[in-house]
Amino acid sequence: MNNSVQLNELFDILAYEFKDIHLIITALTHSSYANEAGGKIPYNERLEFLGDSVLGLVISDYLYKTYSDLSEGELSKIRAGVVSEYSLAQRAREIGLGSYLRLGKGEDNFGGRDRSSVLADAMEAVIGAVYLDGGLDAAKTYVLNQLRSIIVSQLAGKGHQDYKTRLQELLQSRSSLEITYRIVREEGPDHDKWFTAEVYHGGATIGRGQGKSKKEAEQQAACQALSKLNKK
Repeated sequence: MNNSVQLNELFDILAYEFKDIHLIITALTHSSYANEAGGKIPYNERLEFLGDSVLGLVISDYLYKTYSDLSEGELSKIRAGVVSEYSLAQRAREIGLGSYLRLGKGEDNFGGRDRSSVLADAMEAVIGAVYLDGGLDAAKTYVLNQLRSIIVSQLAGKGHQDYKTRLQELLQSRSSLEITYRIVREEGPDHDKWFTAEVYHGGATIGRGQGKSKKEAEQQAACQALSKLNKK
């Protein structure tokens, strides 16, 4: 992900051109990639930590100054929806950020390029990288450009509900058949488990997902099911 053609493509997608390309490369480097390289290269967890704070500040500042009629509770609810893992991962998928990530082979094989947690973390890391590269004004412009449509959706009451809830509402509007989830596989040592879940509707498998927890695996299974159903 460090040749000039890919970087130029990425800068176009982000609508931001980095002066220090090492920052964006680090922002898109997952710990699994660094581990497979012997731990000798920087990865994005520190930038993610910074980006999370910058993101919260930018969104809070924007909402406070733009929507003076909203209460503290309403502002908090909207902010939570905008900065959620779901919203950040949704935007990352829209811009194709996953294809630019540097992942270890294992993480890549387990679908890390489309895993919500990985994508959301990368989005926060990129925000942190923009802040270090261009300062707070550049970070504010970047964040609002990327997330303005999500802010609008939250304000309109169309914010995120988790995949399982959305799947249940969709299927219940179509039939009365039962929706169930099942963990069909567990892999890895206790400290690094991988779970595979399937979701069934009326006994038929409609989605499959993986994650580092049973909850994440079930959410990913519901996400796949929703994707399939929305294409019909």
